[in-house]
Amino acid sequence: MGFWRLFPDLIALLCLQAAHAAVPTEAALDAEAARAMRATQAKGLAIAVIDEGKVVRVRSYGVRNAAGDPLQTDTIMYGASLTKAVFAYTLMQLVEEKKLDLDRSIGDYLAKPLPEYADEDAYAPWSSLAGDERWRAITPRVLLTHSAGFANFYFVEADEKLHFHFAPGSRYAYSGDGMILLQFVIERGLGLDLGAEMQRRVFDRLGMADTGMMWRADFARNLADGCREDGSIEPHDERSKVRAAGSMDTTIADMARLAAGYINGEGLSAQGAAELVKAQLPITTASQFPSLQPELPVEKRRKDLAAGLGVVVFDGPQGAGFFKGGHNDSTGNTWVCVQRGRRCVVILANDVRAEAAFPQLVGFLLGETGVPWTWEYGEKKFWKPD
Repeated sequence: MGFWRLFPDLIALLCLQAAHAAVPTEAALDAEAARAMRATQAKGLAIAVIDEGKVVRVRSYGVRNAAGDPLQTDTIMYGASLTKAVFAYTLMQLVEEKKLDLDRSIGDYLAKPLPEYADEDAYAPWSSLAGDERWRAITPRVLLTHSAGFANFYFVEADEKLHFHFAPGSRYAYSGDGMILLQFVIERGLGLDLGAEMQRRVFDRLGMADTGMMWRADFARNLADGCREDGSIEPHDERSKVRAAGSMDTTIADMARLAAGYINGEGLSAQGAAELVKAQLPITTASQFPSLQPELPVEKRRKDLAAGLGVVVFDGPQGAGFFKGGHNDSTGNTWVCVQRGRRCVVILANDVRAEAAFPQLVGFLLGETGVPWTWEYGEKKFWKPD
């Protein structure tokens, strides 16, 4: 009688063990990466694997530029929007030091109303919001969950101004300008240099010697250019400004250190680490982009998908997980973790075509996780082995 009461738990455990695949050998990973690159025609790809909170694989493949120089584990690559997750990780340290309150109005940190600040190249045209007091309802939590109500960037608007498209905090809509606004609050409101804070609190703490929020001359010695969908090369941008939305340059070796430090909660209390990856706000759209698309009817929304702080969280066959992507016309990155077993995969590609292989590669390394790939990439056609 006792056995039959335990039977459902035994079945669940066996299913979990099946989903939680053992980390493939380096030889197996190399072979799978080679297949993915052949199938997608990607020129360069780098992969890191974390298991039980430890870095167990760091591999790189292909070339980093038109000259055919090899992509190496210490090659400087564009981090793109992975920056946003690192930004949130930095800010959680400020929260734990009581320098920032996630639920306090940003107006409380500024010396004058937001719309009264002069428009500057480093930020966005805050003066666009003059006469609309809804900006006072914005908090750091609202900005970190992409729920400010802005478009992704003000310059995609017809008049190139900031606008509220919904009440702050009411729904998810991806916004780089929301992150830029929080950077403004940190720098102008708290008087902190964000680049220096991220360097000290994250890059130096975790030994990420080849990562920075702005261009460094020493990056040029081993630098990856990007590759667009048509196979053309895009030179690496020498970014001269710290941008919380996505100015980070890094390497796959450094991102492995970051993923391990993050999943282990380095520099944070257990409560602070958990807050980053807690379901904060339901995600109610069919895909991530376009960012201002209509919400789905309630019955069609995914109940397992929500915004965390700087990441997206989900529930899958292995339990709770989170991920963050990074993309531009010539870059494709993804970072996926499952909390049980503190297991992560980071993929950096200097060729946007590699994104089509991300679901297969992550599944190969972690087993089925439940990452919402269709929500992340829309109608992209993914590669599946024959």
